[in-house]
Amino acid sequence: MRYLPLTDLERQEMLASLGLERIEDLFQDIPREIISEGLDVPGPLSEVELLRHFRELAGKNKDATQLVSFLGAGVYDHLIPSIIKHIVGRGEFLTAYTPYQPEITQGVLQSIFEYQTMICELTAMEASNASMYDGASALAEACLMSCAATRRELVILPATLHPEWQEVVRLYLENQDVSIVYMPQDGQTGTVDLSRLEELPWAEAACVVVQQPNFFGLLENVNALEGRIHENGGLLVMAVDPISLSLLQPPGELGADIVVGDGQSLGQAMGFGGPAFGFFATTDRLIRRMPGRVVGETVDAEGRRAFVLTLQTREQHIRREKATSNICSNQALNALAATIYLSVLGKQGFRDVGYQSLQKAHYMKQRLLELPGLSSPFSAPSFREFAIRGAVDWAEMNRRLLDYGFLGGLPLGKFGHPELALFSVTEARTKEEIDAFVGALRGLIS
Repeated sequence: MRYLPLTDLERQEMLASLGLERIEDLFQDIPREIISEGLDVPGPLSEVELLRHFRELAGKNKDATQLVSFLGAGVYDHLIPSIIKHIVGRGEFLTAYTPYQPEITQGVLQSIFEYQTMICELTAMEASNASMYDGASALAEACLMSCAATRRELVILPATLHPEWQEVVRLYLENQDVSIVYMPQDGQTGTVDLSRLEELPWAEAACVVVQQPNFFGLLENVNALEGRIHENGGLLVMAVDPISLSLLQPPGELGADIVVGDGQSLGQAMGFGGPAFGFFATTDRLIRRMPGRVVGETVDAEGRRAFVLTLQTREQHIRREKATSNICSNQALNALAATIYLSVLGKQGFRDVGYQSLQKAHYMKQRLLELPGLSSPFSAPSFREFAIRGAVDWAEMNRRLLDYGFLGGLPLGKFGHPELALFSVTEARTKEEIDAFVGALRGLIS
């Protein structure tokens, strides 16, 4: 049997070497009351039977190839050029190990260098690292970096920040004894309440975070917050949607000191929420405090263009007490996918993705507002995502929409807004799909 690694005799020999008689003896420190007496698992299956069983289980699921998705809230159904999977699937990329040895990993190092360059061009920042795990952890690292740079221990977060990102940041900061103060949301605009900025301890803040667009898909007034934090010696941290940068003014031009975000929408499959990557960019002034790796360009002994790890501020490379972060890796393959995505689309193609997402989202919003009982809860302009209010059980509505082939918006009840649902529309959606969705929803709520 190909997949049975041990015989009964080998198991007994291993147990004897440990001074044990039964496999159960390995778990003797676990209280008996929490150990199951047995699992309701059927008997063994042959390879053919097992594959057939798994296919039957998988057939009960519906994925984005079978459903039309209007779900976003951090993971988006954008079109992915087919060339990406063919390039990232090549052995030299797919199986490449961490690029410690520049003399044998020039291709990987160059791909990271090109990725960093594109992130800097997107964000209008001066330096980017090689990528991070995801957008939420990148934001948490940005907050810690701000505390280290300013020697302050307070961070101002907007209430309009993605709730899951808020939770990640809180978990990071509370273990570093860093306090968090929240900017309240304006109930009318849906963005940060600018009328209450005087209530916040700006002089004590290491940074203020602005998510652009915010969790509700709305555009924040960055200029008002930038002036306030810089006047008081803190840093402006922006968490941005990369697709929005195809149309919006880049954060570097708005005075941002650190820019982070999640790169899932840059050529990454939705994949049940991962894997993707986080991007992280900053100014030259702060580059040595940036976590992770930075690949730089140089020349070799013969004067040829070469690439090396120029800054390695991680505990694997320097003394632990001097490390800026315990981030131990980067998402090189996902960052490569994003690099290919941006290269294939080019500037105009990338702009078209943002423009179509914007226009189609606004078209769908207008169509939904034609339905009885639905309204727009916020007045601020939106980009690709928007909230709709209605006296509707949105979770139940989504279950019923599945029968029509649609994946509806995100119900916001668990985030304190039971009357709201958050819808996302990308360039992948067609007018026919939008109209069909609105028609189905009209029939269900009437």
